[in-house]
Amino acid sequence: MASGVNRKPVGFSLLTYGFIAVWLIVAAFPFIWTFWGSFKVELDFFSIADWTNSIFGRRTEMTYGTPFTMAGYEGAWIKKEFWRSVINTGVVCFFVVCSSLTIGTLGGYALSRSGYRYTFWLLIIALIFRAMPPITLVSGYMLPFFEWNVWGILPTTIIVLVAINQPFTLWMLHSFFQNIPKELDESARVDGCTQFQAFRHVIVPVMWPGVITTGLFSFLLAYNDFAVTSMLLSEENRTMVPAIAAFLGSTYNEGQIMFAVAAVVSATVPLFFLVMFFQRQIVAGLTQGAVKG
Repeated sequence: MASGVNRKPVGFSLLTYGFIAVWLIVAAFPFIWTFWGSFKVELDFFSIADWTNSIFGRRTEMTYGTPFTMAGYEGAWIKKEFWRSVINTGVVCFFVVCSSLTIGTLGGYALSRSGYRYTFWLLIIALIFRAMPPITLVSGYMLPFFEWNVWGILPTTIIVLVAINQPFTLWMLHSFFQNIPKELDESARVDGCTQFQAFRHVIVPVMWPGVITTGLFSFLLAYNDFAVTSMLLSEENRTMVPAIAAFLGSTYNEGQIMFAVAAVVSATVPLFFLVMFFQRQIVAGLTQGAVKG
């Protein structure tokens, strides 16, 4: 009887699964189309006369003897040395994530366990800075960077990205730490641990999914950033997103469109596998509020 009451109508289930299927198709279509087009020539992928050329690759076959070609990837990775931008992106993301998590975990833990009134105002100030457009903060760094001759290099860009990302990291980790009962700290200290030992050996293992979730968001901020990296990095130190924009050219310079398409696919695929690999930790981190003493 109970199972009959809880059973959902067939029509509702079909509607739900149908909506999910349509949403997945709509959400995945841009990437699938871009991935498919990355193996074509520009006249096929952007064909106006006959859109089926982008599917069957007629111009690509006339040029290379096959409907598929790796010319876009060869041009991006070898001719334009896109691999340098990939390495630069990896360096920036690594140090941004490590710095943000180190400062954020220590700061978030201290603020979550602090009983002083200024804690609230510190978080509000951090929130205000996070709400400001990053471009307004970057302009303040330009003059001293030029005067000290440190513009265009990776370390200064990493410092700026950490400064922009830190308020978000602090807020997120602070909320995670607040959901962990203070009795855990007190029990560890009764057993002879210092405050830092209690933080390291007791608190951090409990909220590890939250740290991974915050680290992933920090990684995505540095990985996808355009405004900061395009303004603060020189041409030889570009990360992936500014490099892709450079492939597109401008009103004064002709761009390599298919190089950009191939580079977009190259930059997107790692994100897909990264999210799939950490999906359990992300879900656990976002539901960290279920922790109880």
